[in-house]
Amino acid sequence: MSARKDDPGSTRGRRQRVQAAATGMAVLNGLAWLGGRATLTALARKISENPAKVHRYLISMMEEGLVEQDPASLQYYLGAGAIRVGLAAMHQADPLRVAEPALLRLRQTLEMTCFVAVMGNKGPTVVRIEEPALPAVLNVRVGSVLPLLWSATGRVFLAYLEGSSIDGLAREELVHMPPALQADEGQPDLIQRVRQEVRSAGVATVRDITLAGISAVSVPVFEYTGRLAAVLTVLGATGSFDAGPHGQVAQSALEEGAAISAALGNSS
Repeated sequence: MSARKDDPGSTRGRRQRVQAAATGMAVLNGLAWLGGRATLTALARKISENPAKVHRYLISMMEEGLVEQDPASLQYYLGAGAIRVGLAAMHQADPLRVAEPALLRLRQTLEMTCFVAVMGNKGPTVVRIEEPALPAVLNVRVGSVLPLLWSATGRVFLAYLEGSSIDGLAREELVHMPPALQADEGQPDLIQRVRQEVRSAGVATVRDITLAGISAVSVPVFEYTGRLAAVLTVLGATGSFDAGPHGQVAQSALEEGAAISAALGNSS
């Protein structure tokens, strides 16, 4: 005779299965946090569980191919089954898809223009934009290419991406610097200074540089390897919001950028 839905025994059984699943996920997550390989003692300590209990779960996971054991060191490590799950999750980790809810939240809460940019062949390129009901008059659209040195978006890319190609683009911008910027921004060490400032603050801000009367705040989005995947930017009329690195807009953008990075598998 099957248990009724309201049978306390049936409820207790479901609760036990949920708890077992939670413990199993804790074991796998613990291995991941320990670099994918650990001794039984270290793993049990990491997830604050009894070693004998963790061992039972490891045995079951070994039977399913989620975990394997090194016969020499006796360490447990993530197996082929766990790798397949991870690869499937990585294929789903599209920065644009993951960032879309964050863009919508920022637009709704801040009532400001928000966009995501990626690094293209010609420079930082806007690939997704959300505008409020009454957008500011901007010459920024999907497909717009932004400067590395004179935009908040570009400065984040300059800070977290290095290499001959991006350095070459930045030096070319210095050569063709608008005369109006030379007095304040024309120091020969500008590229390195921008990198240091953005890395220190974790955010880039500009006022009235790329667009007169417009200020912008940009934050990085990192993928699971720690590499910069995209940049999230909020912009609006200068004077209508605090465009500083510690202002509310910057803090909201940083929170959403961190959430997107976490969804992409970044754990830093």
